[in-house]
Amino acid sequence: MEKLQSEPKPVNERRPLLKRLWGFFPTLVVILLVGVIFLLSGRIRSEGEIIKERTASGMRNERPQTNVITMEMVPATLRERLSLPGTVKPWIALKIVAEVNGKIVEKLVSEGQRVKKGDILARIDDRDYKNALASSQASYQVALATQKRLKELFEEKVSTHSQIDDIAARVKTSRAAMDNAALALERCAIRAPFDGVVNRFYIETGQYLGIADPVAEVLQIDRVKIEVGIPESDVDKVRRLEHFSVKIDALGGKRFQGTRHYLYKNSDNFARLYNLEIAVDNPDGEILPDMFTRVEIVKTEVSDGLGVPLYSLITRNEASALYVVKDGVVRLTPVEVGIQDGWQVEISQGLKPGDHVVVVGQRQIDDGEAVNVTRTIREMGELSL
Repeated sequence: MEKLQSEPKPVNERRPLLKRLWGFFPTLVVILLVGVIFLLSGRIRSEGEIIKERTASGMRNERPQTNVITMEMVPATLRERLSLPGTVKPWIALKIVAEVNGKIVEKLVSEGQRVKKGDILARIDDRDYKNALASSQASYQVALATQKRLKELFEEKVSTHSQIDDIAARVKTSRAAMDNAALALERCAIRAPFDGVVNRFYIETGQYLGIADPVAEVLQIDRVKIEVGIPESDVDKVRRLEHFSVKIDALGGKRFQGTRHYLYKNSDNFARLYNLEIAVDNPDGEILPDMFTRVEIVKTEVSDGLGVPLYSLITRNEASALYVVKDGVVRLTPVEVGIQDGWQVEISQGLKPGDHVVVVGQRQIDDGEAVNVTRTIREMGELSL
């Protein structure tokens, strides 16, 4: 009996264990479901990325190549120019004035007429001056005769040293008066001081002139001066130059060659410009005073330089670069720039002769992209053809 009653105990002990295991079963099921979902989502993501990459690759393969124009790098002379406004000035501009008093009795030339040095421009009434000269000549002759007579008397010991000294002084005084009268008479003929053009007359026939009254203005324009202001920052380079190119719009944009005449040692107080005078020959007189000019100054010259259009440069991280084509593929090439010649800029480092640089279409391409080169030029001027 005791044996039969003790056997059911293990059955009762297993039930709590099974009951506990059954209580954990829902949790296990949830954990398994979460793991399955995580694995599936990762696989779906991977497959989506693969599909996306394949789609993008297909789009790239289907994208047509960009048309570009390249420029072959050929060494040439590059010049850094400075273009400044200037004004034409006559080589000499002189206002002639009267040197004696009197009335104008004759004008012998007209405004705009060319004259030679010594040509008479106008005459002042000289009758009074002729009379003054005749009177002074007579006084001089009398003094000479008196001097001769007193010397003879002195040799006979009749005259004194004092008389000899007085007559000698009178001779000199009368001679000076005669010379002054002759000079005044000569000045009644107003003459041109140099070869030039009578630009303006300030007198009319019958007009009375006093000493220093203006008579005429005469210009020397067979050679002219171009006056141009040089900025302080460019003075050091400009003062080492000898030759300049001058363009005059009023003469149809005609260019003239000039040489340095003088660079002022002081600057304009307001603009801080140092005036440079450039000498230009003007044998035909076509360049007129006060014409507006453009002076081209070559500050720096680089022989055998490599130049590209300024707009072909690409800026990346504040550095300059260019797209260079090789075997149909573009490569973004870092470069260093030098002087600027108009719309062209020198590439001092990063390129070599024979390289093909993209100059049209560079904004639509990326590094490593295959492109279609439709045209290759060697000079910027070919772009307009």
